[in-house]
Amino acid sequence: MATVGVFFHRSFKGKPWPIIGDKFRAFPEALNPLFKEGKAVLIEPKPAPEKLLLKVHTKEYLRDVKSRWYYQGALLSVGGCIEAAEKVWKGELTSALVFSVAAGHHAGRSYAWGGTYLSCFGPAVEHLLKLGASKIAVLDTDSHHGDGDREVFSGNSSILHVCFCSYDRVEEGGLKVDVNVGWRTTDDEYLRKVELEFIKRAYAFEPDFIFHFLGHDTCQGDYGDRGLTPDFYPRLVAAVKACADELCRGRYVIVTGGGSRVDVAEYVFTTAVKTLIKPRKTSRFKKPKPQVEELD
Repeated sequence: MATVGVFFHRSFKGKPWPIIGDKFRAFPEALNPLFKEGKAVLIEPKPAPEKLLLKVHTKEYLRDVKSRWYYQGALLSVGGCIEAAEKVWKGELTSALVFSVAAGHHAGRSYAWGGTYLSCFGPAVEHLLKLGASKIAVLDTDSHHGDGDREVFSGNSSILHVCFCSYDRVEEGGLKVDVNVGWRTTDDEYLRKVELEFIKRAYAFEPDFIFHFLGHDTCQGDYGDRGLTPDFYPRLVAAVKACADELCRGRYVIVTGGGSRVDVAEYVFTTAVKTLIKPRKTSRFKKPKPQVEELD
């Protein structure tokens, strides 16, 4: 029987990773009860193949980033995302949580910054499209704009990319969307915007697969503090899971995003797995008409 996959490499703990530090020091041990009960499975990621990296990044950029101390961590993170996507697509896993260091949404084709130096979703999306997926939704709830992912997915009508950040923008007929959540918000208000600007758009788009860059830097006391409480994150994951359950057979892969609070990381990602293992159920949102109004 398929189960939830957790992709974590032992080298991810005990190092001062750029921006996020050693926030994964409690893992994977924090998830041991779920592993012992057989509700989730721990998988050690393999390095991402260079041929997939080259579909996203330039040769010149890869040559430069290979010399950085954090490159192997980034390579394993991307490899985990690719493998998770394949296993979920093939039904070998129901869904997955991928731990990521030095890789993520600020990595463009020839540049990167902000602690993320290889694209996670770019190579994984390329792989899924080759496996037969036709439409993929990417949700970004980190505090900062996913500029690298936006560059990588720009012009690709197979990708719905919705980023919750600091300004409102709608491009490509509603397929590339930025949502201003405000510098200070509440759990309920943020969730309301996710319902309106991601979930309803996803129902109109009808993706085969959902990726989620789940940052907790938005939490109170973290470096991208937007006023959210720790209890916001399991509510968010539950809402997106319900959407994935109804739209794409539960195909939902979460990649860890920004945030450096160790205690919040332990809570957010432990509860994320607990949410993913719950039985599949349908969303409470009704499928809207295909047209989606643009942001004001």
